Amino acid sequence: MGAPAGRSGTLCIALRTLVTTEGHTPSIRVEDITRCFNAAHEDGFWLDIEAPDQADFDLLEKTFKFHPLTIEDIQHQDQRPKVDEYQGYNFTVLFVAVWENDDVALREHHLYVGPHYLITVHIEPSQQLKELQDRIRKSPELTKGQPGFLTYMAIDTLVDATFPVLDKLDDEVDELEDQITAKANNEQLNRIYHLKHTVTELRRFLGAQRDVFQALITHGIHLQQADMTLYYRDVYDHIVRQYETVDSLRDLLTGAMDVYLSTVSNRLNETTKALTVVASLFLPLTFLTGFYGMNFAYLVSVLESPYEAFAIGVFTMVVATLIQLWLFRRRGWI
Repeated sequence: MGAPAGRSGTLCIALRTLVTTEGHTPSIRVEDITRCFNAAHEDGFWLDIEAPDQADFDLLEKTFKFHPLTIEDIQHQDQRPKVDEYQGYNFTVLFVAVWENDDVALREHHLYVGPHYLITVHIEPSQQLKELQDRIRKSPELTKGQPGFLTYMAIDTLVDATFPVLDKLDDEVDELEDQITAKANNEQLNRIYHLKHTVTELRRFLGAQRDVFQALITHGIHLQQADMTLYYRDVYDHIVRQYETVDSLRDLLTGAMDVYLSTVSNRLNETTKALTVVASLFLPLTFLTGFYGMNFAYLVSVLESPYEAFAIGVFTMVVATLIQLWLFRRRGWI
């Protein structure tokens, strides 16, 4: 599995996107962001920060007055899914699984959920959040005056982004089983071990993320609209489905491993059987050549003609071979 976002060496340029619940995108100057924050109780807004730099950290700490521990979590990344309650807001860490370079990578997202606003921070680009921003701009009636619903849409978008990755993993396992059945090799074995490690890591994050949504349902929604609890229960159902799907994938990979071992064992048995048949065929031939090669006086006197001796020897060997083949076929060995 790919490393969570924030540990790669890719050079990223800081990018801010400010979206109000009416679908407008004002400028991203600190003054405008501060104005929206101060008026959040009237309009509500969503600030998305991609690849944050020191200026963004100062904005979060000095303008929004967020706790330094949350800033530290964003800077260091490599957290685990969690929800921390602070005075006036919740700080949530969520992970999104993405498929890239024929592997699964986890993208870490940090969310500040306040009574009338949402702030998302992430290192890597988030195509899901960009699509949601475009959707809100085109249909502002979806979130107009409803900051709680905007937060739900953002979280739901991040959670649902994992489903295509699980479908891709399922297809990979099916294809791997077909390849193993056709012809097993060491490359497939390495792929199985890698996918098992990936699924185990994904299961660990999804298990922690499931606990996060339990906390959001029971503790976090009171900051925004109380009637959003039903929506978050739906998101919780999605994360439970993902967790169950990962469990199924783990079982499928275990089954694929069993198929691989069975295929290799059957192939070894076939090879051993073929070698055993060949060795069995040569066993009487070896005896007959040794028998006719002995210089007993009786054999020398009876088989006076070399042509006669050769013909009898070959005939005896052929008959012995045919009898063996008949016995092997009758017993189902060949």
